Amino acid sequence: MDFHSTEEQAAAAGLAARIFSDLATHERLAEAGTGSDAELWKALTAAGLIAAVEEIGLLGLVLLLEEQGRTTAQVPYAATCVYGILPVAAHGSPDQRARLLPALGTGEAVATGAFPARGRITAEGCRLTGTAPAVPWLRDATHVLVPDTDRALWLVRTDAPGVRTSPVETTAPWSAGRLVLTAAEGERLGSEGAYEGTLAAARTAFAGLQAGVCAGSLARAVEYTSTREQFGRPLSTHQGVMLRAADAHMDTEAIRVTTYEAAWRIDQGLPAHEHALTAAWWASEAGKRVVHAGQHLHGGMGADLDHPVHRHFLWGRQLDAYLGCGSELLAELGAAIAEGEQA
Repeated sequence: MDFHSTEEQAAAAGLAARIFSDLATHERLAEAGTGSDAELWKALTAAGLIAAVEEIGLLGLVLLLEEQGRTTAQVPYAATCVYGILPVAAHGSPDQRARLLPALGTGEAVATGAFPARGRITAEGCRLTGTAPAVPWLRDATHVLVPDTDRALWLVRTDAPGVRTSPVETTAPWSAGRLVLTAAEGERLGSEGAYEGTLAAARTAFAGLQAGVCAGSLARAVEYTSTREQFGRPLSTHQGVMLRAADAHMDTEAIRVTTYEAAWRIDQGLPAHEHALTAAWWASEAGKRVVHAGQHLHGGMGADLDHPVHRHFLWGRQLDAYLGCGSELLAELGAAIAEGEQA
């Protein structure tokens, strides 16, 4: 395993960090409410950070999503990359790649996915029928990647006949929506194995996003406890505070290292199903602990819904729910390990 970033990955991550820190400020996020930040999205596309994902791979994307997570920037970055650019690049036909990748790279097209498959959408020929109750960033999307009951992948335009969307509010402001398909026309993407590969990449990418959310929450907690005094000394000098922060740091690093491993294996074309599940489990279970700790370490300020750390709490809980609760992921991981041993 080699977790060292390439020169291109490091440059992209540094540029992303500057853009997110400059534009995804607390004031701008408060102003955006529950919607996406169109100006930030334009800045990311103008900098080439959407199109670059095809070149820097999943590990590079994870590094960029960490920077988004640190600021909880409200843009459909993860969704467009893992449900648009990466699956089209990996599984699309030459015509699909030529037609879709440029539009996705410039931000003209925005993708999301009705993942994971829950057996709610059926396909008859190329016509899809069914419902996905909550799809992240659906309100921003021009295309949605839909798995049917047989786990075949279909790209559906959100403005196509037979497609109906309606807003859904989630724990975090992800511009989510309810997707209802009634004999809507879909465009087949890839063949056998495309769903499993896309799901593993998506789990890994969203785990990377959670690593950033946790790092941002912990950084705020460290800053607060280092400046806030109690009994004549900073809160950070109290043993209980130090231990809680240390546990949160170790949890964050566990999310990061398991995510890097899964992303590296996927980029190398190695089996990564169990590794992606492991990263998702850490992101779900440990991520929940970290954002709770971050809010707790802020004391009474953590209960203020307008405080920046509360946004990290909401994102952490949303990612926990989106990745799947820890017990669900652990059950799937156990089944995968048992199946591998029997094979």
